[in-house]
Amino acid sequence: MAIAQVQSDDDSRSLSQKAMEWPTRLKNYVEELQLEMRRVSWPSWKQVRATTLVVICAVFGFALYFYIVDQVIGRSITKLFDSLTR
Repeated sequence: MAIAQVQSDDDSRSLSQKAMEWPTRLKNYVEELQLEMRRVSWPSWKQVRATTLVVICAVFGFALYFYIVDQVIGRSITKLFDSLTR
């Protein structure tokens, strides 16, 4: 059974052709990037502060939760090992 190898357009071009197209592709990329950045709706400073505060509170809340869970599990394992080694 023969396996057909299909080469894409990108594979069939030589290295020099790819090098010649690079500046054009870079220019197109930058133009498209600038166009997309104009379409972005940026949040207001008030929204940024509010969401940042929510994130910081959530991080501290999760940290406290995991600290408590870690302490409970750690003490439970220590008690278990102490009871097994007597």
